[in-house]
Amino acid sequence: MAEEAEVSEQDERLRRLAAWRASRRVLWRASADRRVGERLSALAADAGAVYDLDEWTDVYGNGVVAELERRVAQLLGFPAAAYFPTGTMAQQVALRCWAGRIGNATVALHPMAHPELHERGAFGVVSGLRTVHPTSEPRLPTADEVRDFEEPFGALMLELPLRDAGFVLPTWDELVAVVEAARSRDAVVHFDGARLWECAPHFGRPLDEIASLADSVYVSFYKSLDGLSGAVLAGPPELVDEAVAWRHRYGGQVFQQYPAALSALLGLERELPRLPSYVAHAKVVAAALREGFAEAGVPWFRVHPEEPHTHQFQVWLASDADALNAAALGQSEETGVTLFRRWYTQGCPPGIAVTEVTVGVEGLEWTGEDVRKAVGEFVRRLG
Repeated sequence: MAEEAEVSEQDERLRRLAAWRASRRVLWRASADRRVGERLSALAADAGAVYDLDEWTDVYGNGVVAELERRVAQLLGFPAAAYFPTGTMAQQVALRCWAGRIGNATVALHPMAHPELHERGAFGVVSGLRTVHPTSEPRLPTADEVRDFEEPFGALMLELPLRDAGFVLPTWDELVAVVEAARSRDAVVHFDGARLWECAPHFGRPLDEIASLADSVYVSFYKSLDGLSGAVLAGPPELVDEAVAWRHRYGGQVFQQYPAALSALLGLERELPRLPSYVAHAKVVAAALREGFAEAGVPWFRVHPEEPHTHQFQVWLASDADALNAAALGQSEETGVTLFRRWYTQGCPPGIAVTEVTVGVEGLEWTGEDVRKAVGEFVRRLG
């Protein structure tokens, strides 16, 4: 029975991928939605624009990987950076290194932060770190919550934006105050910047000024930049040198990584400059979604945040997730329009489901009227 369920789940996944790929209108196409041949062909065709393909392939982190590290360190305003195959590894290593340097293995972070929700307790199980939570509110902690927290901690980790709370960010002044509060407790500050790239419009500051608030920063290449995989940890040279040693111990000293590194360089070249336009248009899409649900007579819904902080946000509906997923997939298959992708109930009150909305380059083509019409079609399918 378990094998049958697994086959059925895989069939459903392939059905969704086929529907999303065939849709003539989408708000966003994920890099993992494409077929192997498509990704390889695109990378081979485009990579020469960002790196000399007559150079030798990388070996254990030199060549194109070193160039990517140099570029990211420059963008974030740090003197050094190291490439990691995953952000999970990068952040464990960063905080483990800080713990050894400051003599305190306790990390303060939000209970909805990625390491707490999605990494199977890796901080404690693998890296010997202990976590505490200055707040459980669905937002980043305030300066008072950090300053007045009753337990000592050696590092404050801030996920920018806090994805599972709705891709939410503090104001610039609030962020500065939180960092200052951590400093007043002699704690180091680490930014989980998996999605830091799209935070600049909200803060009204360039990336290097945002990153300069922290002692170290991790960034990802596949979440917003359309890369294949990979991450970079940026910080002071002595921390990065130690992190490279721990990267080897953690199994991250990969022989060749040029496809992922090339795709990351392409993301920095092509997607990074476009992100402000995605963020701006996400506000248009969010407003039209609210109007569309109201016009369709939906009794309860929530677009969160009402005005998105980045190009991603949440939509909540009082409905069954299976029904919502069936309506979303049916709309994709039968009309060629993909408005919503997957609906979930994890972390929701009973009877409520949530989905994440992302606005990418193809989403820029949607007008408010396009969004409202798509909402009407989606609600009609709910019956």
